[in-house]
Amino acid sequence: MKPRPFKSIATLTLCVIVAVVSLFSNLAAAQEDVAKFPSRPISFISPFPAGTSSDLACRLIVKEAERILGKPVVIMNRPGGSTTIGAAAVAAAKPDGYTIGYIAPSSLFVAPFLQKLPYHPLKDLQQIIQFGETIFGASVKSDTTFKDFKEVIAFARQNPQKVTYGSNGTNSILNLTFEKVAKDSGVQFFHIPYKGGVETTAALLGGQIEISTGDVSASLVRSGQLKPILLFTEKHLSEYPGVLILRDIGYEIPFPAIIAIMAPKGLPDGIAKSLEDAFAKAMKEPAFIEGMKKLNFPILYRSGRELTDYVVRNYEIYEKLVKEMARP
Repeated sequence: MKPRPFKSIATLTLCVIVAVVSLFSNLAAAQEDVAKFPSRPISFISPFPAGTSSDLACRLIVKEAERILGKPVVIMNRPGGSTTIGAAAVAAAKPDGYTIGYIAPSSLFVAPFLQKLPYHPLKDLQQIIQFGETIFGASVKSDTTFKDFKEVIAFARQNPQKVTYGSNGTNSILNLTFEKVAKDSGVQFFHIPYKGGVETTAALLGGQIEISTGDVSASLVRSGQLKPILLFTEKHLSEYPGVLILRDIGYEIPFPAIIAIMAPKGLPDGIAKSLEDAFAKAMKEPAFIEGMKKLNFPILYRSGRELTDYVVRNYEIYEKLVKEMARP
């Protein structure tokens, strides 16, 4: 027997009403969550060991932001895996604004092309704000015979693999950049990998290498022990007058040394805006400005939208660079 038409219509109507009521209930709940955000503490993932300079930069801005947000922002250190462990922790979190973190350039622009990761930098992460950048570059001992990087290139051109340099590991962003500089300059350096910047600097001071690549140590420069001869920055810095930057030697690939905050993909617009506004205000606080100066980190603001465009652009650039320069 065929079902009576009016019963089918009534059933369909009831289903539509239930679906509409459910939809509006969910929307109302979501709007309420946004309006009340934050209603509890926020976890901030730092992919570095506690006390390192980048970790301290996180703590500087978090301290100011939590006062503005009105709730605690708790630093949770998740070091390891060339910062990919921390990035994975952020990407896997619920996109509700209660888990955010610092995502280092290596976990965005290098590691994804060298290994299988549990996250995709563009599909699983959402950019909130950039609040600074790291001054990376190549440094030598102050008593070296090299006056600047152009003299290094000239010497290396006549003496292949005689100039030794250290980095924080084979296929690190520093190693890939320096090898690309060498290739474009028609020279060959001899690379010695270390576990990190501290070990690389120690090797330079101890005479095991002639050049160290990494963050420029302002304290060692001020004390007269080291001097930078090449900065991996997009602009010349007043702190280091006369020091060449990558563009000066014809190297046009950017070096994305961002200090930024990201969240899991899918963050509600209202919550993303609340976080961006809070951290943008935190950047203007005197204690933050003074702290970043002491850490030798220039303050640089990019909005969430600007940072998204920057990350996408550099992701494409470094995909090509890693494929060209990475070693097995």
